[in-house]
Parts: sequence; structure tokens; C-alpha cells
Amino acid sequence: MASNRPAPEAPFAPSQYGTETFGYGNYRTDEGPWEEWNPTEDSIRPLRGRHRVARQRGGGLARSSTVLGVGVIAAVGAGGMASANTGKPPVSISMPDLPSVGSLLGDGDGAGTEATKGSATALSSVGVTEADSAEGTTDAGEALRNRIMAQAEQQQGQAETKAVAAAVSAADQEAADAAAKAEKEAAARAAAAKEKAEAAAKKKAEEARLAALARQYSLPTSSYTITSTFGQAGSMWSSGYHTGLDFAAPTGTLIKAVHTGTITEAGWAGSYGYRTILTLDDGTELWFCHQSSISVSVGQKVNTGDVIGRVGATGNVTGPHLHLEVHPGGQSSGIDPMAWLRSKGLTP
Repeated sequence: MASNRPAPEAPFAPSQYGTETFGYGNYRTDEGPWEEWNPTEDSIRPLRGRHRVARQRGGGLARSSTVLGVGVIAAVGAGGMASANTGKPPVSISMPDLPSVGSLLGDGDGAGTEATKGSATALSSVGVTEADSAEGTTDAGEALRNRIMAQAEQQQGQAETKAVAAAVSAADQEAADAAAKAEKEAAARAAAAKEKAEAAAKKKAEEARLAALARQYSLPTSSYTITSTFGQAGSMWSSGYHTGLDFAAPTGTLIKAVHTGTITEAGWAGSYGYRTILTLDDGTELWFCHQSSISVSVGQKVNTGDVIGRVGATGNVTGPHLHLEVHPGGQSSGIDPMAWLRSKGLTP
């Protein structure tokens, strides 16, 4: 192996120091004193040509690999941290493009073998391939697209949620309205049914009351025909209208007490002919007029259905009949006998 020109030998040590080892006042022959050496341009210029020192590939690359390793670790570490922290593509780290350490140790004119030339690859691109760069750009675009799509889906979901909420609210309102309407209709039906039931019960009670009264009251005669009613106008009546109810029947037809009471009058009454007045317990007076005969006397107590006289044609008449008048409380003016009889459960 070729070597550089040997350095000049050191001058011989003076003999006065002897051959003793150097230490604390002693002197060793292998440790000087030396001649002062001043290097010159010629003494340190590397040899040219084929006799320069051959550098081992491993040694030069070891030093350059150290630098390269630092760059790779920094680039890969930075990209890994960015990916781990944010999920974004690796970020390229810009580093100055330095020549390899071997080129720094080469000849001054830059000539040499490939082993001593600097690497043409920039440290900034060490460990980062074209696929990585493309993947980083693609990942960034994909991430942006994913965020946009996620936002659009979120907005769509919110819109759908609002629509569903509105539909549910409308359905609830419709159901509430339907329930309120149904409740109102049910209440109306219940009220109508109640009113109908009350009316039916009232009618039934009235029918029962009238049936009970019918057993207590009786029509004044039988085998009759109604010929004149209350209020009927005519010149034949002195008041200008008819004041009672006429039951036309053959002379001698029995006249019966309509209800239990006391005979307060029995005798001749002018235009009324023979008349009998029956006063009931509530003070109502019943006038039986135009009788052919009287069967009771004043002060006599009679019951429902008892015979009090007979049909005749006495007084102001055109034929045999019973003229019946009703005077509540003994008043001089009377009321419609037809309505009164019906109120007692009787139908003339």
C-alpha cells in the first residue's frame, strides 16, 4: 500500500540526559526533546496520481452514512409524528443538499473514483419516495374530501332529523286534535244520551204519575161525544165564547165524581140549569151543569167515580149534554177542562 512521504526524523537526544526514563526530573529517550516542525504547502500536499491513499469504501461511507442516518431519522421521525398526531400525510423536511463526506476528503481538483465522489441525492429527499409524496398529496385531498363529505352528511342528517321531528310534531298535533275532537264528540254523545235518558226517565215517571192519578181521577161520564170545547166563540153564549167542555150524551146518562172531594153546591143555577159543584182538596172547583137530576147534597164527601147526578138539557141548551167547567182555587174564570183532565192522566 502506498503511503505519504515520511516526516523528517527528530534530532538525536543529547547524551547528557542519559538513558533514564522521564519522570519528575528524569528524561526518557523516546520523549524528546524534539526539533520544531513547521509544515509547509509541499509537506502537506497530497500525492497525485495513482499513489494516493486508497480509502476504504466502508470508512468513507461510515462517516457519510452517519450524516445520512441523522437526516433519515429526522425526516422519517417528523413524518411519522405528523401522521400519528394528525393523521395527515408526512411532511417533507427541507435540508441543505450537502456533498458526501468522501468528496470533502478527495483531491483538490475533485477528480477521483466513484467511491470518493459526493452523493447526488439530496438529504431532504432521503427516505421519501415518489409514492410517499403522491400518497401524502392524495391523503390530504382524501382527508379534505372526507371532511366535506362528513360535514355534508352531518347537515343532511340534521335536516332529516328536523324533518322527522317536524313530522312527529305534526303527527302528535294531529293525534291530539283527533283525540280532542273524539273526546268532544264522545262528550256530546254522552250528553245527548244522558239528555235522552233523562227525557225518557222523565216521560216514564210522568206516565207512572199519570197512571197513578188515573186511578184517582175519572171521566165524568161515558158513552159521550165532545161537541164544544173551551174558548169556542158563538152568539149562543152570553160571554161570547164557550167557557167549558161539552159531553153530549143521552138524557139520564150517569155523571160521576172526577175526584175525591166535597159537594159545595147542588141546585138550580139559571142558564146552567141544575148544577153541582165539587170542591177538591186543593181548592179546585168542578162545575157539572145542565143535569136532569142531582144525586148529592151540599157538604157531602164523595170519592172518585161516585154518582153525583144525570145528564139533562136544563138551562140554556140545544140538546142533552154535560157542561163541565174547571175553576182553580174557586176563581170566577175557568180554565180549559180538556187540558186539566189530560194533566190528570185522562183522555176525553
